[in-house]
Parts: sequence; C-alpha cells; structure tokens
Amino acid sequence: MKLSLPFVKKHPCVAVVRLSGSIGMAGRGALNDTTLAPVLEKAFRKGKPAAVAIELNSPGGSPVQSSLIGARIRRLSEELDVPVIAFVEDVAASGGYWLAAAADEIWADDSSVLGSIGVISAGFGAHVFLARQGFERRVHTAGQSKSMLDPFAPEKKEDVARLQGLLGDIHENFIDHVKARRGDKLDQSADLFTGEVWLARRAQELGLIDGIAHLKPKMQERFGDKVKFRRYGVRKPIWTRFGASFAQDAIAGLEERAAYARFGL
Repeated sequence: MKLSLPFVKKHPCVAVVRLSGSIGMAGRGALNDTTLAPVLEKAFRKGKPAAVAIELNSPGGSPVQSSLIGARIRRLSEELDVPVIAFVEDVAASGGYWLAAAADEIWADDSSVLGSIGVISAGFGAHVFLARQGFERRVHTAGQSKSMLDPFAPEKKEDVARLQGLLGDIHENFIDHVKARRGDKLDQSADLFTGEVWLARRAQELGLIDGIAHLKPKMQERFGDKVKFRRYGVRKPIWTRFGASFAQDAIAGLEERAAYARFGL
C-alpha cells in the first residue's frame, strides 16, 4: 500500500498520449475512437494530471473518427478541467490537424508539416479494362443512387455532383471546427482552408499553431524541472504480435505509407 503524506510536496504529473498513424475505422489498425476511448479515459482521470500532452503524428484519414476522437478529448478536458497540449512530430495534416485543433495549445518542430484543411475522395475506374477483356457488368438496384460512383461503370456527372456536395459539407464541418478551436489566433486575411500544407514557422504566422517547442522542455518550462511524465498508448492484441493478422497489417501499412507520402514523408 502506498502512503500519501500531507506534508510531502508532490511534483506535478503530465499524462502523455501518443497518437501516431492514419485515422480510420476500428479493426484496421488505425487510430479510432473505439480503441482510443479507454486510453484517453485513463490519461485524463488517473492521478489528477496537471495536463494531458498529445504526441501527434498523423497524415489524416476518416473525418468521422477524427471528429469523434477530438470530441472525446474536449469532453474529458472540460469535464475534468485538465488542459490539453498537442506536440506535432512529422505531420498533423487533414484529420491529423483536426486532432491537433482539439487541444488548447499546439506546438511543433521546425520541420513539422501542418494543415491540409480539406477533404479528399479517391477511387478508380475499370470499365474500359473490363470491356476489353470481354467482361459484362450486371448490376440491379432498387433506388437510382444505389450504384453511385460504381468503379466498373462510366462516371456520371450527377454522381460527381452528389459527391462534391458531400465533400463540401464535410469541409464546412472541418472549417467550423478549426475556427471554433483556434478563434482569434487565426490570420483572418489568409485563405487557410484550401487544403494547402505549411511548415511550422509559417503555420505559426497563420495562427494554426502556437509556436515551436518539444514536449519535455516545454512541460518542464511550464510545470518545473521535477515534472513527471506518465505515458499511455494503445496495446496491440497478443495474436497480432505473432503475425496472426499479417495480411491485414500489410495492407494497412501500405495505405498508411501512401498517406504519409502525400506530404513527402
């Protein structure tokens, strides 16, 4: 049993949560609200931390999972009155920046890549290839939009228009989130929502981050040299450590590698 003596001064503790990788649905090895929920709950609730520091390195991914994770961070922060401070490593772009904006402060390395406040949808078209190989596509639907953007059929203008509408609405949600979180810090004269990315110094000038700093020295500056750090992260199931999900992990790894490659990383 650990005794707590009232006359012994306790040093402040900062909970550190690492969020690294693409953001996606549960079961695909990506960051998602389902797997992160217990990690975040422990980080905010255990031992009354002076702050929760987020080590962030993400090229983005699912807008819904980004929103769910960000909303959970905000709820816990406000409920327990614990400030959240994000420290960006290589990249916080697209959904990764959504997570960064959930923090009360954002700090980054000089060479960190930030931004990409936009929405993207990508696919492929294989109808010409199928026709050349002699394949005939047979699709039967009830509902005129059920086969929207079928990759095995020629692209339709009305399908593209519907998709653009969906992407535009998601983009507006993203913009509203950034404006709500960063507020007057943002450069009101700059167009920040084109999907462009910037290095940290320029991002600071635009108000997207608060400055250049690394986690340990910044937390020592804020809470003193004796500050303690308690780390939290997602533990992989034991069967994944022995290659039981090799194929799934390989595919997820390729997708994540492609996501980082968009930013030259």
